[in-house]
Amino acid sequence: MSFFTPGGTVTHIKLARCMRLLLLLFVVVLTGCAHEIADVRTAEVAPEETAILAPPGPAAGTVVRAERIRNDCIQGRRLICGKVLKIFPDGLVIDSGYTNLLRPPLTESWVVPGTVPADRNPAVLELNEPGTPSIGLVFLTDIPKRQPVKQFDYVILMGYPAGQYVYTPAPNIKKTIRKFSAGLETAVKLNLQLGK
Repeated sequence: MSFFTPGGTVTHIKLARCMRLLLLLFVVVLTGCAHEIADVRTAEVAPEETAILAPPGPAAGTVVRAERIRNDCIQGRRLICGKVLKIFPDGLVIDSGYTNLLRPPLTESWVVPGTVPADRNPAVLELNEPGTPSIGLVFLTDIPKRQPVKQFDYVILMGYPAGQYVYTPAPNIKKTIRKFSAGLETAVKLNLQLGK
């Protein structure tokens, strides 16, 4: 498009520049609006809490309780890294807290031979955070079956709280120690049986 004026070419160039500038401004404004809409939609989609859907009837309370226990088990999980002191048909008594086992290549398997040099650091404390190493005597149940474990071997496994265990290290001596399960679902089931 061109106007018949003296210097028409200059007017055409000015008009083209003006159109480009308006088009650029239009795109910038449109992009800004789209960005604001996307922010609003994102905020609407992400709810702060998710509701636990339970079947109607008497089972509803059990499902809600099981989900609460499951969340508690996940928050209370501990890394069991220690020496196997005693082997029972339903689990292992472990002296946990051998944090120097947490080095490659030892972490490639859940069982570490008892011949590996390892010791406990007496200054290490157990933190109240999910996944931190457990310190002291624990009972670990629901262990993997794929690799045999012998007395005085070391184990490295995540354990979920599953109540307590009464351990008899010597005749007439009983100790109540923490019980963990290597399987989350087993821990939930054991806690449900305890009536938690």
